Parts: sequence; structure tokens; C-alpha cells
Amino acid sequence: MRIKSKIESLLFISAKPMSLKQLSDLIKEKKEEIKKAGDELVEEYKEKKRGIQIIKNGNKYQMVSSPENAGLVQEFIKDETTGELSRPSLEALTIIAYRGPVSKIDLDRIRGVNCSLILRNLLLRGLVEAKFDKQKQETYYTITLDFTRFLGLNNINELPDFEKLNKDDTISRFLSGEQENEKKEEQEDENSNSFKEDKN
Repeated sequence: MRIKSKIESLLFISAKPMSLKQLSDLIKEKKEEIKKAGDELVEEYKEKKRGIQIIKNGNKYQMVSSPENAGLVQEFIKDETTGELSRPSLEALTIIAYRGPVSKIDLDRIRGVNCSLILRNLLLRGLVEAKFDKQKQETYYTITLDFTRFLGLNNINELPDFEKLNKDDTISRFLSGEQENEKKEEQEDENSNSFKEDKN
């Protein structure tokens, strides 16, 4: 159950299919265990006929909307990709433009919300692109050449105050502080659990 929960969370926030190796490396469980849990999730979602499904293609898993709702989803995507960008989308796009390549986790931390839908919208519009870093086992987002051309720029460096904002370490310090706080909270939780166990 614990492995399934982790697989669901990773597939939910991922903008693209995730391989057995990626899931195994992130969850820190053997591929056999990941495959077993992943295959069970595929069947469970299919049986319950939810609006969200988990599909498998080769050795990759992905969370998708149900085929039964394809028309509704296509209508929504059409509106999202042809209308004006929302303020949250513009904020995310600005962060990616000035700070990219940026990971989804860091983008979520900077904005304080889950940016999965925003990233999918920007990817569909062709404004950002995703690149998977094999060494870090993480996906990073950058703006596309089409976005640069749309703004009438020859290079991303031509954005207003690009050099100043790109090199500003305020965000880096903020993210480092958040990571330290998370580690501190994890350590406190572990200490608290150890104390309870000793007490019992």
C-alpha cells in the first residue's frame, strides 16, 4: 500500500510517463516491487471506472484522464490553449523564463502551489519544454524557441533585466532554506517517534 501511494503521487505530479527505473530510484524499492504495485494500480483504476486512469506502455506508467471523458477534456484543453494565459500561468512562465531550467518541485515551492496543470497547459501551448536529467533523475523545464520568437526576441538574454534577475540568489537561498527546514522537520519527526517508541 505504501508503494502504491508513492507511485500515485509521483504519477500525479509528473507531466510525462515515468519508467520503472525512475520510480524505483525515487521510491527506493526494487523494480519487481514497483512493477507489481504499478500493475495492480492499473487494474484497480480500470475496475473502479474513475475519471482518472493509470496506463502502462512498455515499462512506463502514466496517470491520464478516462477515455470516456475525452470529449469534455478536449473541450477544456481547447479553451485553455487558445484563450489568454491566466495569471498563475504567466507567473509560472516568468519564473521558468528567468530561472530556467527549473524543476517542478522548485516551481511548486516558489509559487506555493502544485503546478502540474499549469505546466501541462504551457507544454501544450508549446511555450515550455521538459528535459529529463538522467544524473539527477528529475525533469527540468525551460522556455522554447517558439516562446522567444513570440516575444520578438533573438535570445532569452534580451528579456528585461534578465542578467540581474537570473543571477539573483534570493530564490536559491529561499529554496535552500526550505530544504533545510524540511530536513529539520523530518529529523524532529524521527526523534519524536523514537521517543514514543522508547516510552512504550
